[in-house]
Amino acid sequence: MLDRRNFYINGEWVSPLQKSDLEVINPATEKLIAVISMGTAADIDRAVAAARKAFQSYSQTSVEERLALLEKLLAIYKRRYDEVARTITLELGAPITMSTQQQADVGVGHLQGFIDALKNLHMREELPNGDLMVREPVGVCGLITPWNWPINQIALKVIPALATGSTCVLKPSEFTPLNAMLYAEMIDEAGFPAGTFNLVNGDGATVGAALSKHKDVDMMSFTGSTRAGVAVSKDAAETVKRVTLELGGKSPNIVFEDADLEDRVAGGVLECFNNSGQSCDAPTRMLVQRSVYDRAVKIAEDIGGQARVGNPEEEGDHIGPLVSHVQYSRVQSLIEAGIADGARVLVGGAGKPEGYETGYFVRPTIFADVSNNMRIAREEVFGPVLAIIPFDTEDEAIAIANDTPYGLAAYVQTGDAKRAERVASRLKAGMVHINGGPHRYGSPFGGYKQSGNGREGGRFGLEDFMEVKTIHRP
Repeated sequence: MLDRRNFYINGEWVSPLQKSDLEVINPATEKLIAVISMGTAADIDRAVAAARKAFQSYSQTSVEERLALLEKLLAIYKRRYDEVARTITLELGAPITMSTQQQADVGVGHLQGFIDALKNLHMREELPNGDLMVREPVGVCGLITPWNWPINQIALKVIPALATGSTCVLKPSEFTPLNAMLYAEMIDEAGFPAGTFNLVNGDGATVGAALSKHKDVDMMSFTGSTRAGVAVSKDAAETVKRVTLELGGKSPNIVFEDADLEDRVAGGVLECFNNSGQSCDAPTRMLVQRSVYDRAVKIAEDIGGQARVGNPEEEGDHIGPLVSHVQYSRVQSLIEAGIADGARVLVGGAGKPEGYETGYFVRPTIFADVSNNMRIAREEVFGPVLAIIPFDTEDEAIAIANDTPYGLAAYVQTGDAKRAERVASRLKAGMVHINGGPHRYGSPFGGYKQSGNGREGGRFGLEDFMEVKTIHRP
């Protein structure tokens, strides 16, 4: 068992001001793997004070100085890459192959994307009217990150804060805190000045709220549920600080009759099941044109039937457990709701897979004949659960796709390039993937409506952490 009770504040690992232990559980075995401390508002006060003091000098560093620190961090991360992958597998339950190829890779890709963007960002610009526009760091940033893609979200928040000359306090998810503490070790080794980065573990109601309300925090960046994002926004409103949010999704995947069905339906199923379905932009609603509906359903059933769960520590393309008993219970309730609402179960269903009574494993599940008013079509399941919905016309597909409070991502599958562009332009989503086009490092990530505001990654991610000042000269 690992003892990780300390917090990282002002360049040192320090004891919490009040003892409050929390056990970290391996979701595949339900066994204890570590003990951490749960912080208090007083711990946040310490961390924010350190960040505020460090900001005075760190905000005056040059772009070149910060780039040198980021390059050191990148080299350290690459050296400890396998350690990151193993840690995420241990505490999240992501299969080691997936952790190595995806979960850990984001720490390299996003960091390099920010380095490239910072090199090309102009901190001072002459405006056409003769005025001078200056970009400056926003200040002390409160960062709250989730458990599902832990390093991904840490990199998308910590790196732009430090790259722009801001300082920060990170509260990672208490379900997956170990990779965040590992990242803190790397930041320390890279030589970032004391106080520029601080880490306090804790829950949202106590530590998260204290951070969001703090008068000396200039910006909050939050990723998580829409419900929690609303709470962060309300807490932050008291001091009118900047808030950026990356929240939930219920992404539509529109499959037209002229799509390569074998490839694109299979790809949609696998993408939905990736990371045990625990991705905010997962294509969880597959909208299929009625003329090819039966064929697409059969393909989905065949691919879904081949999906297997397995031990996360073993190599392979199997699916791991969900992160916690809380998440397991939520996914089970929504699968049961789908059955009760009359959706047809193609594969999977309620309960645990045979042979996996221990661990938070669920049966990869596909529903057909779903209508968009069912709970499984409207609520974010956050598990390996796919809902297939028929449509007749392009206009109907767009209407169904947009009939959701979310707007994070959307997917379009068609052999007609003009249709793909036309449909993409009408979808209310921050990101549209056409025929399997992947999200690339450096491109903006974020959504419309209740999927949040602001963008993460690359140049747009840097600009969210900066203030713009206009200098009017004679």
